[in-house]
Amino acid sequence: MTDAAPLLATARTAVAEAMGVARMIQGRIKETPGLVKSDRSPVTVADFAVQALICLRLRATLGEFLLVGEESADVLRSEAGAAVREAVVAAVRMVWSEISPDQVLAAIDSGAHDATAPAYWTLDPIDGTKGFLRGGQYAISLAFIEDAEVTAGVMGCPNLSPDFDRSFADPDPFGLLYYASRGGGAWASAPDGVASGGTEVRCGTSEGPVRVCESIESGHSKQDTTARVIAALGGAGTPARLDSQCKYAVVARGQADAYLRLPTRADYVENIWDHAAGMLVAAEAGAEITDIDGRPLDFSCGKGLSRNRGIICASPRFHARILEAIRAINP
Repeated sequence: MTDAAPLLATARTAVAEAMGVARMIQGRIKETPGLVKSDRSPVTVADFAVQALICLRLRATLGEFLLVGEESADVLRSEAGAAVREAVVAAVRMVWSEISPDQVLAAIDSGAHDATAPAYWTLDPIDGTKGFLRGGQYAISLAFIEDAEVTAGVMGCPNLSPDFDRSFADPDPFGLLYYASRGGGAWASAPDGVASGGTEVRCGTSEGPVRVCESIESGHSKQDTTARVIAALGGAGTPARLDSQCKYAVVARGQADAYLRLPTRADYVENIWDHAAGMLVAAEAGAEITDIDGRPLDFSCGKGLSRNRGIICASPRFHARILEAIRAINP
């Protein structure tokens, strides 16, 4: 098994570096060009720039690497992508001032591994693109997978506040970096605190009613079923809603007791980059993570979690009870 410590240190540096660039792009989003992918989902300058920045830092520090990324530079080579390409290159030059456009495109495409190797990285450069576009929560999520186990993970949450009383809709001016290695605990630091140690995070042990978070997008999770689960556990009120893997961090640090992602389609398969980093952070903080059938997340199936259905990430106090409630609602 590869020593996770140097991998985690490199990943923290890479993600912290990218957070500053993503924050700058989000602040100028109204005047920044964008594209729509073939599946009609939006893709931003930040998606491409962050993937390039992460790949450049991994190569500069680790040498050769394999990465399963979400983005491809193909569209940036087209006439339709010219304006976005120029903006991506300008963003990457905030860190790598002498880099050429061709080098930026090559860096993006170095994230084209197919998840078949024994060990590789996986990246979601902007997890929660719709949240990013509306000025809300999003995450830069990077994880290392070896022998189908997530062994290191980093989540940059540029708009997530350390203040639990601050609304998720109110972006923090600095954000937080969450990171974990298998067996090494989960930690949080300021983005500029990479050189120093972080603060250990632990999931909640609250004795009160269950506190749940879920996606803002109703197409991502059955929100009506979540409401029934909360009622079955004696809870009340509306779940906290926010975009991206930040929800894993919210559970990991004890701000919520559970994050539910309940499938809206029987054929939907989760992507590994949407869960790897966040899952490890939450697990190392003491949360229990399975699918809605109680099975551990299986990272042995390539780019998709094809042997799993949905996600339950919850504190030990509530996980089994949530699983039981879901089974009662959907026998």
